[in-house]
Amino acid sequence: MTRLLLLIPTTSYRVTDFLEAAHRLGVEVAVGSNRRQVLEKYSDGRTVTLNFRNLDKGAAEIVDYARAHPLKAVVPVDDDTAVLAAKASAALGLPHNLPASVEAARNKHRLRTLLAEAGLPSPEFSLLPVQDDPVRAAREVTFPCVLKPLALSASRGVIRADDEAAFVTAFHRIVKILKQPDVAALGELADHILVEGYIPGAEVTLEGLLDRGRLNVLALFDKPDPLEGPYFEETIYVTPSRLPKTVQQDIAAATRRAVAALGLQDGPIHAEFRINDHGPWAIEIAARSIGGLCSRVLRFGTGIRLEELILRHALGLPIESLERERRPAGVMMMPIPRAGILEEVRGVKEALEVPGATEVIITMPMGQKVTPLPEGNKYLGFLFARHDTPEAVEAALREAHRRIDVVIEPATAS
Repeated sequence: MTRLLLLIPTTSYRVTDFLEAAHRLGVEVAVGSNRRQVLEKYSDGRTVTLNFRNLDKGAAEIVDYARAHPLKAVVPVDDDTAVLAAKASAALGLPHNLPASVEAARNKHRLRTLLAEAGLPSPEFSLLPVQDDPVRAAREVTFPCVLKPLALSASRGVIRADDEAAFVTAFHRIVKILKQPDVAALGELADHILVEGYIPGAEVTLEGLLDRGRLNVLALFDKPDPLEGPYFEETIYVTPSRLPKTVQQDIAAATRRAVAALGLQDGPIHAEFRINDHGPWAIEIAARSIGGLCSRVLRFGTGIRLEELILRHALGLPIESLERERRPAGVMMMPIPRAGILEEVRGVKEALEVPGATEVIITMPMGQKVTPLPEGNKYLGFLFARHDTPEAVEAALREAHRRIDVVIEPATAS
């Protein structure tokens, strides 16, 4: 029986969606995670604990596993597992991206360097050690600028600074984030901060699938909320894009140039761009698919979900169609409005009464401490809508969110 290994951190939202996709395909699936599962020794090889931080060791563990449980594919679901999957797949002779290419996409400074060398539009940028003097560094940059960690996602730690005082404050906040245990475990990637010129313009996200270097565009999402800082909390994604076709073609062309500059060849691509009078400017090129539960807005062909598309590609199975369903759809990543203890989420029923609103999923457990951006790294939940036009989808998401009341109590000092 065909077997694949899914690399999924224990904190991922996407375990269920990928497992359901594997079940629909009738393939045997094993889950490789960074924490030992309670019943692992009884699972007959269906779960395996792997080292997600020491990638060479983790890849060797996958090779050892594959001796007893032959694999047809190793599929990562996020940034944390993409490099490991590339290394293991290379060792096993499976289709893969070059590990160096995935590492470059993972490291925002390396990404920015390769894109600039390839002649893509790029802002000024520099790399600061966390031990550097931010007061001195602030005198040497052009404002406005953006400071960001090298390897975090969901805009965690990304802060705009418009003057020297804001730069120093942002620097110290990011250093504190980089010292958090989950971030410090990144090693050298937690030792520096990237500083780059602020790029104005509307922001979009392109989802694609690479097949031997050829880019298939799966969807282009508009982000209708202005992302101007000082923090960059993403909220609404709507597809299809309302941008002119010529601009959409420019974005696709820029994505092709960007993945070529990185040397990426295979699998899903998540690309983010700013669009202004000088064309598309790449913000991120990731060797993974869209995060969180956002993929649930996408359907292809006769209703295939993105996860099934990714698994079909990885396993070399037939793909009926890469065309996204025609009906506009969107998702809101529900922001955390303030820090504290999440006590209650009211108004979900009322939100679902909005025409076009289809589902509300609260992913934060009640009673849990919640932290907003830029320190936080999770959303309250996800709100979905489908309607006749992109404008109607956006309106439905906004009205449904307006009806939801999030009760957060101050956290008491222990």
